Amino acid sequence: MNKVWQILKNKGSKVWTISQNATVLDGLHFLTDKKVGSLMVMDADKVVGIFSMGDLGRKVILIGKQPEKTRIDEVMTKDLITVSPNQSVQECMALMTEQHVRHLPVFDGDQLVGILSIGDIVKDMMGELEFLVDQLTNYITGFS
Repeated sequence: MNKVWQILKNKGSKVWTISQNATVLDGLHFLTDKKVGSLMVMDADKVVGIFSMGDLGRKVILIGKQPEKTRIDEVMTKDLITVSPNQSVQECMALMTEQHVRHLPVFDGDQLVGILSIGDIVKDMMGELEFLVDQLTNYITGFS
């Protein structure tokens, strides 16, 4: 089973961020432009939360807030669920399932080093399964 650092090595560690003072509409434009599902919310150099499409739906649209007048820090998720680079993909999947989240910020100590999405986890798990199937097929058929 792969570790988080291995996924980040392949995927890259680019994390898109937005100021806590930005509006939800700014965040939506940024999410759309970058084709991502979440942004890390910053206060200067400090991570203070995460803003996702889920936050947009549940905390803005469904309750009738105006995206152009609502600040990100009013609707962001403040209690981050994070992982470290040495955690396994299996641990990440379990955490995402238990906590009902689709994105996991990756911290090495106090340093933000990446972010994993549910898609990253599924892609990695599929790659592992394909490798195992190939190995078993080669073993059974006698080819190497």
